[in-house]
Amino acid sequence: MAGHIQDRWYKVSTGANGKAVKVKTDRHGSGLRYRARYVGPDGSEKSKSFPDGKKRLAEKWLSAIETDMTRGQYTDPKSVRIIFREYAGKWLNSRTSSPMTRKELGRRLRLHAFPVIGSRPVGTFRPEHIRGLLAVLEAKPGVSAAYARNIFADVQSVLSAAVDDSLLSRNPCSARTVRRPRLDTHPVTPWTIAQVLAVRTALLERYRPMVDVGAGCGLRQGELFGLAEDAIAPDGRTLHVVRQIKHVEGHPVFALPKGGKTRDVPLPASVGEALRAHMDACKPMEVTLPWDAPEGPKVSARLLFTAEKGGMIWRSNFNGKEWKPALAAAGLIPDAEQDGKYASAREHGMHALRHFYASALLDAGENIKAISEYMGHADPGMTLRVYAHLMPDSRERARRAIDSVFRYGPEGDDGP
Repeated sequence: MAGHIQDRWYKVSTGANGKAVKVKTDRHGSGLRYRARYVGPDGSEKSKSFPDGKKRLAEKWLSAIETDMTRGQYTDPKSVRIIFREYAGKWLNSRTSSPMTRKELGRRLRLHAFPVIGSRPVGTFRPEHIRGLLAVLEAKPGVSAAYARNIFADVQSVLSAAVDDSLLSRNPCSARTVRRPRLDTHPVTPWTIAQVLAVRTALLERYRPMVDVGAGCGLRQGELFGLAEDAIAPDGRTLHVVRQIKHVEGHPVFALPKGGKTRDVPLPASVGEALRAHMDACKPMEVTLPWDAPEGPKVSARLLFTAEKGGMIWRSNFNGKEWKPALAAAGLIPDAEQDGKYASAREHGMHALRHFYASALLDAGENIKAISEYMGHADPGMTLRVYAHLMPDSRERARRAIDSVFRYGPEGDDGP
């Protein structure tokens, strides 16, 4: 048996004849009589009390605990007392990721997960509860499939920690009947070089080199805005992508590029020349922002791209007042409505320059692994999933490769 059962109404003492005898304790006749006790996997003692006449029930309970431990299905009894909202809060506070990431995770859980499953005890979670959460997210206005996947991943991470802490025997998010939200797959259609140049021409001259760097080095918008004088290697052949500007609860901050990964990107001569000419015309300007979170330490960088009136470029102002008018001038989106507003153009954001960069490298025969590193993707598999349809048809190349082997192989009648 996993532990032992204590009878709190009696204790064993040594009688006058030296034999053990049962003696009533001060608790006799009051409260729960039996306390089943055992030591859990974490080394701490666990217990549960049972009333008089229920010793057999206490034995069965201990036996079940032992069976669960043997099968690897043990859960801490306190799991039925800790609700998801409470445990998720502790999980968030213990994460070692950036403060901004913790805030974003907390926001998603608070807005979308807690109203549905926040009050459920952690130890009672079953696949049906996760399926219910996904159904609510699917029907919720404004929650895209991609955003729902992020929320699902957050809940899955919290419950994985609960499994590690022996509060759950298995993660219900991993059940076969629980289907992760599927993304709406829209194959990337990269811009042509004519479209890239048309957008570039329509921008103010001080912003045109951003198109050169975005399309020629594959930087994200935040990385372009955070590009500083120290990004260009001394030999002028490499671009160090070491920071971005992003917004945390409306506050701009410097931070590492997406995924916390810095990277080095080949700097084409044409892009390097455009950057040098830009730096002569618009001198780099020192900008100071907190690092990683609004309350983070102040960090300064001499930014290459700044606003007309000085200072950092604000994403919302740039997208609405500079980028969308350039898209309209290039014929990629309709002209502004009478109120001066443009229609949504997610597929034509500055990310389109990264798509152009990837398509140009693939067309030139660059391998997926190198492209993944240059673009700062988490792994080559992600790059392949997004851009596989843009890879040149390899069938003719395969024919030529085999023909060349057979054509110049050993002479004889053993093959073609």
